[in-house]
Amino acid sequence: MRKAIRMFFGILGGLLALVALIVGGYIVNNMNYFDWEMAAVRRAGFVEKQATINGSQLNYAEGPDNGPPLVLLHGQAVDWKNYAKVLPSLAKHYHVFAVDYYGHGSSARVPEKYSAVAIGTDLALFIKDVIGEPAVVSGHSSGGLIAAWLAANASDYVLGVVLEDPPFFTSILPRAEKSWNYVDLATSAHNFLESGETDFVSYNTVHGKFFTLFKEIQPRLTRDVLDYRSKHPGEPVKIYYMPPVMNELFRGFNSYDPRFGDSFYTGSWNDGFDHAEALSNISVPAVLIHTNWSYDADGILMAAMDNQDAEQARSLIKDVQFYKADSGHGFHFEKPREFIQLLFDFKERLTK
Repeated sequence: MRKAIRMFFGILGGLLALVALIVGGYIVNNMNYFDWEMAAVRRAGFVEKQATINGSQLNYAEGPDNGPPLVLLHGQAVDWKNYAKVLPSLAKHYHVFAVDYYGHGSSARVPEKYSAVAIGTDLALFIKDVIGEPAVVSGHSSGGLIAAWLAANASDYVLGVVLEDPPFFTSILPRAEKSWNYVDLATSAHNFLESGETDFVSYNTVHGKFFTLFKEIQPRLTRDVLDYRSKHPGEPVKIYYMPPVMNELFRGFNSYDPRFGDSFYTGSWNDGFDHAEALSNISVPAVLIHTNWSYDADGILMAAMDNQDAEQARSLIKDVQFYKADSGHGFHFEKPREFIQLLFDFKERLTK
């Protein structure tokens, strides 16, 4: 009996140690993923730089010259470092330029340029004057809208375009009013600007819709974010139990201009930008990536596009490879190996 008891407690102790190791590793990764990834980016030879384009500063990171130029355009509320997981591998086959577009990261806060047309116009000049030769352009989410505009309107500077789950058609009013971006970030940004408050991170934590998705634990999440923000003013929020995909959002919010979000609320982001017309005018080779989607009980699209939107976009682009990804919206962050392989395959397609 004593031997059996000792064996039982030995097994139990081993299981508890294993659980502690797993939980400890989870926490360590949540708190350090960004530093580890950026260390790998620096070892890969990336250097952060600035360029003045049409009177405004663009911040970007440039990798070693190991192939054709590749311009990476992040999604809303993050920055070029959101690509950190994929940069070292991409740099082995491309000459990567990862850009902070206006209102994000260390680039200029110029609300008069918070539209796809204005940012696309300046990025065409960036490719012309800084890169000096046509580039592959890959854009995620709103960055994908910019990439589509570039491919349609500045094709002399674009070798090919990768469209990573952009909100084609769904970011145009009035349709946009039934999209998650509109009811969450765009509305929160608009209301913040009218509130007189000064800390968008704290305001959005309380008034945005994101934490409502977590229901019973929403009060705990809200309390912990506000507590961290009060103890570390001006620093990106990091919560030990939040996975990297959530901590990454708060890291990006720290350098995000809510006036950018307001451009989606008012619809000015799409001024002069007809999505269907632009897609029809893309003549360079293209990849369209569509991630998972759903509607909530109120009919809000919890994604960038539904299947009908993605199929419409696909039908309008002349030379397109369609890729259905089993992933959340941040495909390159959530499925980095798949994203890297797509970019490698696209390079081969361009050289045939």
